[in-house]
Amino acid sequence: MSGTSRELTHPGAEDLVLTDVLFALSDPSRLAIVRSVADGPIEVAACQPVAGEIPKSTLSHHLKTLREAGVIRNVPRGRQRYVSLRREDLDERFPGLLDAVLAPAADPAAPVPALDQT
Repeated sequence: MSGTSRELTHPGAEDLVLTDVLFALSDPSRLAIVRSVADGPIEVAACQPVAGEIPKSTLSHHLKTLREAGVIRNVPRGRQRYVSLRREDLDERFPGLLDAVLAPAADPAAPVPALDQT
């Protein structure tokens, strides 16, 4: 088996589309995957779930959605996959998006600031 037959396609940075990225990040499981790789690349075993108890088929679907949107880079390595966040590409194309999405959720008990009605 040649190395190129297992290569996955990734969109170029100039081809990233905001609505595709937002759709990919809108699912809680996919967002959990992105948060888990935000601190650095991870290796995902093909036979083990990540980000909780996600079944293998569902995990594959989530990784494909994130890869096709350009959020992650997914490189096969033997029976494992090397998954990394495409932070530089996303920050260049959509400045501040990842920081906003990956920021800790607001404290639900915190008061909501009033809108200025003047």
